[in-house]
Amino acid sequence: LGSVVAYFTSAKFLLYLGHALSTWGDRMWHFAVSVFLVELYGNSLLLTAVYGLVVAGSVLLLGAIIGDWVDKNSRLKVAQTSLVVQNASVILCGIILMIVFLFKTQLLTLYHGWLLTMCYILVITIANIANLASTATAITIQRDWIVVVAGEDRSKLADMNATIRRIDQLTNILAPMAVGQIMTFGSPMIGCGFISGWNLMSMCVEYLLLWKVYQKTPTLALKSAKVEESELKQLNVKKESDMKPAEGVQLIVEKDETGFEPQQEKEVSCAARIAEPFITFRDGWVAYYNQPVFLAGMGLAFLYMTVLGFDCITTGYAYTQGLSGSVLSLLMGASAVTGIMGTVAFTWLRRKCGLVRTGLISGVAQFACLVLCAISVFMPGSPLDLTVSPFADISARLFESEPLPTIASPEDKPEMVFATGMPSLLNGSTTPANSDPEMSPEPVPLISVSLLFAGVIAARVGLWSFDLTVTQLLQENVVESERGIINGVQNSMNYLLDLLHFIMVILAPNPEAFGLLVLISVSFVAMGHIMYFRFAQKSLGKQLFVCCTPDPKAVSDSSPPGNTSTV
Repeated sequence: LGSVVAYFTSAKFLLYLGHALSTWGDRMWHFAVSVFLVELYGNSLLLTAVYGLVVAGSVLLLGAIIGDWVDKNSRLKVAQTSLVVQNASVILCGIILMIVFLFKTQLLTLYHGWLLTMCYILVITIANIANLASTATAITIQRDWIVVVAGEDRSKLADMNATIRRIDQLTNILAPMAVGQIMTFGSPMIGCGFISGWNLMSMCVEYLLLWKVYQKTPTLALKSAKVEESELKQLNVKKESDMKPAEGVQLIVEKDETGFEPQQEKEVSCAARIAEPFITFRDGWVAYYNQPVFLAGMGLAFLYMTVLGFDCITTGYAYTQGLSGSVLSLLMGASAVTGIMGTVAFTWLRRKCGLVRTGLISGVAQFACLVLCAISVFMPGSPLDLTVSPFADISARLFESEPLPTIASPEDKPEMVFATGMPSLLNGSTTPANSDPEMSPEPVPLISVSLLFAGVIAARVGLWSFDLTVTQLLQENVVESERGIINGVQNSMNYLLDLLHFIMVILAPNPEAFGLLVLISVSFVAMGHIMYFRFAQKSLGKQLFVCCTPDPKAVSDSSPPGNTSTV
């Protein structure tokens, strides 16, 4: 009994609980905001697409700056500030949306509808701030706090990473289902109120849990004692690795040492402050490029350039191929199960073969499963037809009330399609509810789409195992003073490739071109794993293909951060 109580009061469990509450709120909000924007704009995906582009562009540009802010401030201050900003932004968004839902008719008549447009802009802006704060929270908790709580035990770190991912997998499915039921049996306004209330209560509980974890792990406070005195030193380390020091910062250090007049120092300091965001952006990307795990991080980012996932794009394509909503729900559940299996496979493979080889095995497993997706493109039932112009029927669709299911924001959740009022969910068929039965198309053979989803679901095992491998490589090999900025740039890379995948779908939105998107996606996954293979080759050399049960000490690997020979 004592051991059970000790576990439930340990810093590790409290960290899990806080992450579960945070992730649950995040998933509910990301699902709901997309649905709210569709509801507000007359069943059009325009606002959702704009929101997705704004979010992706913001993280792409500000990822390094957010990470640098995480590095330069104490852990507790960063965690608490990002938590409060994120939840307060969501609460404010919820209140604004409730007002819009209540008074939309009146707002349409005021100032020729410009007031309503300003409300849309305000909602997207505040929601974007919430997402940036969520990015800061993810960097500080999942890339820094978890490393400190695990201590020197890298096996414990691997187990904690895997548990965090399992929580993510479960909340990805359960949270949208919960808020979806509330919105279905209530109303969008009730959904806004529920999410605002949830975030208010969750913020208080998470704040308390962060404080408890901070108290139970004294080493978390060590960074705060060093931040002020080492801030300039950290900048100098980055400049030395870049071999192109920033003149403003270097002059400040020189003036401190030689005792030049303070007035000139103030002028230089002012100029340096103006240029600081741009210098931080440059230094972050240069530091990321110089990391020993650069190729591994790039390999992970390339996996984001894909349509082979359960987002609006693939789900919308599935509808055109004859799959019903209930079948897709089952497939989504199966993908969550295989994702959890991937986290279990990661911990087992790491113990048996070491961390770097686990990434290789996971990559091979994922790519082998995605070969099924490539084969599905040429099987019976595939609508692949490259003679059809990608924009052939866009002009016609623009005047329809139904949204185009294959154009979606990269931030949309799978359940988004279920909420856009597609007729197939209402009448149980794959033809529009108002179409003439005599005009309905012939049933589509399911061989192609079955192979496609079999490959996508099976590949989740390798995908999540590979994701955990690269995550731990970044945790172990990036020095503590640069964890924030390096992981911020990694997030930017992920969003950049996700944004490219979004643009790719816009350029080829028709079902006839989806097969081409599948082949491009498989190619990018292959390129990502080739990059990782190159990283593994550099790290292990001739030992690359020697996969035996390593010594337990080698698995825990107590070598200092920055050593790429971690096995």
